[in-house]
Amino acid sequence: MLELSPLTAVSPIDGRYADKTAPLREVFSEFGLIRRRVQVEIAWLLALCDEPRLPQAHCSAEDRAALLAVADGFALADAERVKAIEATTRHDVKAVEYFIRERLPQGCAHLAEFVHFACTSEDINNMAHALQLRDGLAILREARERLDAALDALVRDTRALPMLAHTHGQPASPTTLGKELAVHLRRLRAQAAAVDALPLPAKMNGAVGNYNAHAAAAPQVDWPALARRVIHGFGLEQNPLTTQIENHDGMAALFDALQRWNTVLLDLDRDIWMYVSLRYLRQKLVAGEVGSSTMPHKINPIDFENSEGNLGLANAILGHLARKLPVSRLQRDLTDSTAIRNVGAGFAHTLIATLSTLRGLGRMTPAPDALAADLDANWEVLAEPIQTVMRLYGVPNAYERLKALTRGHAIGRDDLHAFIRDLPIPDDAKARLLDLTPATYVGLAADLCDL
Repeated sequence: MLELSPLTAVSPIDGRYADKTAPLREVFSEFGLIRRRVQVEIAWLLALCDEPRLPQAHCSAEDRAALLAVADGFALADAERVKAIEATTRHDVKAVEYFIRERLPQGCAHLAEFVHFACTSEDINNMAHALQLRDGLAILREARERLDAALDALVRDTRALPMLAHTHGQPASPTTLGKELAVHLRRLRAQAAAVDALPLPAKMNGAVGNYNAHAAAAPQVDWPALARRVIHGFGLEQNPLTTQIENHDGMAALFDALQRWNTVLLDLDRDIWMYVSLRYLRQKLVAGEVGSSTMPHKINPIDFENSEGNLGLANAILGHLARKLPVSRLQRDLTDSTAIRNVGAGFAHTLIATLSTLRGLGRMTPAPDALAADLDANWEVLAEPIQTVMRLYGVPNAYERLKALTRGHAIGRDDLHAFIRDLPIPDDAKARLLDLTPATYVGLAADLCDL
């Protein structure tokens, strides 16, 4: 059997793109999941030790520090020990419980039965998954902010650079390159804010969500409040009413929000690809790089194509999880258990795409000469301001006259100027129209970049 490496990995996430997805390994690998299960179990155990109405569960400050060290110092060798225990138990969460029992400090044998006390596996799992999401989102956020800064710099550099717009793929009223990129930047920021605003719900309320075992064993304890302290301690939000599982509605909302951000990024990728195709943007040469195996001149916009492909995969995974995870028969079934293990793949394809777009942006430089040439070849776009001024001064059939003059015809500067000079409008209005060129007819585009 081949040894696992980037060259032998089944998925490109851990193969071809291993360098891009490396930060996610600690979070979404099985090691990452086991580590967070251990953190949750120990947090619950320490909360029991702090509960004055549970005198049977107590530990010293030294014992507390030793238990925290087990969680904080959890390493690959520890995860391998958990997996060895699981080979016997054939139950992943029970293996974590037995591992912690093995690591209890000397003199804490009385705490053995308080490890996983009154918990169902999903009390631990849903918390661990929420922590994976929390930490995975931090990695995506860092990449997203780098992309935001790169796109913002390109917007500022090109905010006043005139560009022919294209609606329906046809020449349209001019804009600026920076303004069009600013549209995407603003959209990305809005969707990013929506992602960041979403809470990460969690629950720790027992086998069917009623604190049944808790109340039977120690009715004197305010169990919902104790669970809330543990949940809030991890920066999560308590879901107070559940079945055996946390209902995953919060996950679904998060994955939908991530899909919207990804969709905006995909739209940016396609627009930049088109600007490269139109030669409005040029790609910087990279020494030694090959664009085509047979056409030496090629510099392909591969970063944006790579991003687009990975965004499709990301949204396929995240979309499936958003639809599947909130659905569970009665108090629970296990269909979520295997599906939820693929969250990391959705995050990985999102991260690959984000870094690819970021790399592509770093190679972009505007082409003012190409932009100017395209504008100068399309004087017919000034039909809009001319007919609008005509309408302002009551000239009849303004739209129709400009339609007859320009639609389907090649119109140049001299043709338009001759038309303007014959118009029955004030001289100052004529002067304004005669001063217009496709390159100066950009409205408030540059100012809109500051919104």
